[in-house]
Amino acid sequence: MARPDKVAAVEDLREQFAGADAVVLTEYRGLRVADLKKLRRSLGADASYAIAKNTLARLAAKDAGIDGLDDALAGPTAFTFIKGDVATVAKGLRDFAKANPLLVIKGGVMDGKVLDATQVKALAHLESREVLLSKLAGAMKGTAQKAVSLFAAPLTQAAQLFGALQAKMDDGSTAVQEQDEDTTPEIPATTDEPANAVSAE
Repeated sequence: MARPDKVAAVEDLREQFAGADAVVLTEYRGLRVADLKKLRRSLGADASYAIAKNTLARLAAKDAGIDGLDDALAGPTAFTFIKGDVATVAKGLRDFAKANPLLVIKGGVMDGKVLDATQVKALAHLESREVLLSKLAGAMKGTAQKAVSLFAAPLTQAAQLFGALQAKMDDGSTAVQEQDEDTTPEIPATTDEPANAVSAE
């Protein structure tokens, strides 16, 4: 029968596996306690760094629906559970590993898919969430301006057509008025002589 403390540990790990945006597995053999504290601080608020036994982690990952971590679960293993900006945390692990070669990236999990060490390191080359959001905001702004232009174009064209039509109507009215004035019949001038007057010879 499983001990209650082990059951609790497995459940805690399962929740962290299930709730993380990504998990990175590292070997920490040879690092001092002070080094691990420095590593935890460098990862920021988007990640937690925990050391766990491979047997418990294997059970927890399986319970969370993750298979394929057996190769990475060999030797002392620490788990970086990332909730937030995966790229930024991956950069932090990469930079720390460069300065401290005893930290070895073994693999990881992202979106339920198992990653090898090379794929995990590639995450560090992704743009941060802030940069992506900035680009998204710029794209949305450009799209909004384009949409406004598209909606405004028919209105502008209609206004131009209406103006041209109005000008044409005004020109037509003036022409008709001038034509009416030119074709008005002249009324002959009246004379003082009677209509039946006969000229004298």
